[in-house]
Amino acid sequence: MDLMSRYPGLDDLKRRAKRRLPKFVWEYLDSATGTEATKHRNRAALDAILMRPSILHGPLEYDTSTTLMGDTYALPFGVAPVGMSGLIWPDAERLLARAATRAGIPYCLSTVACKTPEQVGPLTGSKGWFQLYPPKDPEIRRDMVARARDAGFRTLVLTVDLPAPSRRERQTRSGITQPPRLTPRLLTQIAMRPEWALATALHGRPRMPTIAKYAPDTPGMHPTEHIGYILRTSPQWDYVHWLRDHWDGPFVVKGVMEPEDAAKLEQAGIDGIWVSNHAGRQFDAALASIEVLPAIRAATSLPIIFDSGVGGGLDILRALALGADMVMMGRAWHYALAALGRDGPAHLIEMLKLDIEANMGQIGTRSFDQLPERLIRA
Repeated sequence: MDLMSRYPGLDDLKRRAKRRLPKFVWEYLDSATGTEATKHRNRAALDAILMRPSILHGPLEYDTSTTLMGDTYALPFGVAPVGMSGLIWPDAERLLARAATRAGIPYCLSTVACKTPEQVGPLTGSKGWFQLYPPKDPEIRRDMVARARDAGFRTLVLTVDLPAPSRRERQTRSGITQPPRLTPRLLTQIAMRPEWALATALHGRPRMPTIAKYAPDTPGMHPTEHIGYILRTSPQWDYVHWLRDHWDGPFVVKGVMEPEDAAKLEQAGIDGIWVSNHAGRQFDAALASIEVLPAIRAATSLPIIFDSGVGGGLDILRALALGADMVMMGRAWHYALAALGRDGPAHLIEMLKLDIEANMGQIGTRSFDQLPERLIRA
């Protein structure tokens, strides 16, 4: 099957994914919070970033590699952490880690993934990142950090933009409960998606094994919460300083949307800033991430990672032109997995690479450092 002719764009993968996933899984993957205004704002703001096309520049050879925090990556994009990734497609974490390693791009494992650091770390080579939701208990924090390090993860990512649970109304309407229960409503949805049901049956019920050793299942939680919220705290600056002192590799803070915070984090010895509004999943009155990127770029000399709303190679170039050094995607990888199974990630990588090169040709740039010259600031 010629995948590129059947699924040439991310929207093609998204449509097929929706047809293959139970409704509650689709809503978990695709939804944001509130009226989803921030999710839509991310898309509209990216579309507003225009670039000047170029003519008569002759054939170009493209350099699509990038260097970030001492590592060289073959492409300027990677796999963002997604909680309960294995719920969306069975064994998603290991499938994505292997695909990322083969392609020479970063893979970031979530604290609340369906696989442990020990199961995924060895698959990432030297390019694995571990995303930490900050535990309250210092001993749990110490143990999680040690597990990530011992499993081979080189980069630690602290997520700071979840001081409180979001509501995610679409998820609630779909019938999701915590702890998960196979209600008649959910069983009906599963029965209508036999490929997902069979694959899930073969791999076992999705769980959060990394945090299972620290917290039991707890009844009576809000449908969009999970046992991770029992462990989690809303960190302060001393939390960041502690992690800086106890992690000897690159250390990134994720969820930065204010230039002043970026400057303070640089002073605190952080190695990278991750600009993100959590793809609209946490707060529905935020600016689009791409809107704040230029000011954050001006406020810090640190490398910048970017996410939220990225839908293809042109969006990746837009973010790079405005100051990002690496662009991460979350939903896109899971659309690809749900659409095409284990073939999905490699297909998405090839799709994004072709899209990047096609658009670099249109605007006449050989390398990413030339992108700002072609930018029209909307």
